[in-house]
Amino acid sequence: MKQERLDFLASNKKFTKRLALSIGSLCRTMPIKDVAKRMNLDWHTVKELEKEYMREQLALAGPPTPSIIGIDEISIKKRHSYRIIVSDLEKRQAIWFGGNGRSQADMDLFYASLAKENRDKIRLAVMDMWKPFRNSTKAHAPQAAILFDKFHVLRHLGEALDKVRKAEYARVTGPKRKFIKGQKYVLLTHRENLSSEGRQNLKLLLAANKRLNTAYLLRESFAQLWDYKSEAWARRFFENWKSQLRWQRLKPFEDFAEMIERHWDGIAAYCQPENKIALGFVEGLNNKIRVFQRRAYGLRDEEYLRLKVLTCSLPDL
Repeated sequence: MKQERLDFLASNKKFTKRLALSIGSLCRTMPIKDVAKRMNLDWHTVKELEKEYMREQLALAGPPTPSIIGIDEISIKKRHSYRIIVSDLEKRQAIWFGGNGRSQADMDLFYASLAKENRDKIRLAVMDMWKPFRNSTKAHAPQAAILFDKFHVLRHLGEALDKVRKAEYARVTGPKRKFIKGQKYVLLTHRENLSSEGRQNLKLLLAANKRLNTAYLLRESFAQLWDYKSEAWARRFFENWKSQLRWQRLKPFEDFAEMIERHWDGIAAYCQPENKIALGFVEGLNNKIRVFQRRAYGLRDEEYLRLKVLTCSLPDL
């Protein structure tokens, strides 16, 4: 017996497409639990209807044709289980979520998902300093310039500062130790983001420990590197910054400087006028994903998480 397909029905034949679109729209701003309660529907039914809504969003968006991409990874489970996220930085939207880790083979899957003519359109790839991402991009989009993400670079510098803090806590004795204990947040947070109490604690900490004060000032000044429009001037700034490390006994900062040397081309690429793009979207997307992950149900269904990531920047239907 042949069943007639009715275009106005959703994939779940008990509901119309109109209802599915209405529920999907509500899920853009409300948790599934609240939508289910409001519509007097089962939680799982609402979730499946939302997935149908998101698939329709992706179908309308069409295949991606990016010229500037951002590459990052997220941890979806314990024990270092990663997925790669690729974003179109001009359109400010995620365009790919996949892989079973963050190896070169996993990154290759993204480029394989693009038609060759679309791969050839990529002119800039923004990423962290993870070598497999770089190797995959060079293999599949050799015409693309590689730019290392400012936020990932500064994160390494923040980690170097924290290593200095730990070393100083282990080195000093007596009353001065109390100024260092429990001050990780104060030290690693930018001054303008601290409360008045935090700023006072930071002032006391830096006054009590000269080495930490030096490390803190070096960390704060390094971000100026991304202000330069000439690679020559950026290089001069970096050489001057490096020279301030002499005799300071700041081994984590010396290691950081060596890392910058090894990856200089991908950092200096930001000096080119055509590469002066806003780099905050990927970081903002990661914050959104953490919100999705805190909703425990999303973690039980990776396809749901994938759809949420890929549609969170798309317009409503």
